[in-house]
Amino acid sequence: MKNVKIPMRTCIVTKEKYPKKELIRIVKNKEGMVFIDLSGKQNGKGVYLKKDKEVFMKAYKNRVLDKALETNVDDSIYLELNKLI
Repeated sequence: MKNVKIPMRTCIVTKEKYPKKELIRIVKNKEGMVFIDLSGKQNGKGVYLKKDKEVFMKAYKNRVLDKALETNVDDSIYLELNKLI
């Protein structure tokens, strides 16, 4: 069997590396729009969040996405993330 390299990304809350499939990607594009990238391939600055309620709550409480993406992330993004996790 060949060595298959699993794409690993870092969660912005836990700072731990996880397989890409265990994370949700949030992107800010050139126009400054922030959205959830379910395909994982959209252009723009992307950050990753582990699919875990506790991690999500920390991200929401501390507004981690705002800091990481250097913009005010609308609550609708956090609500959508909460549904996905």
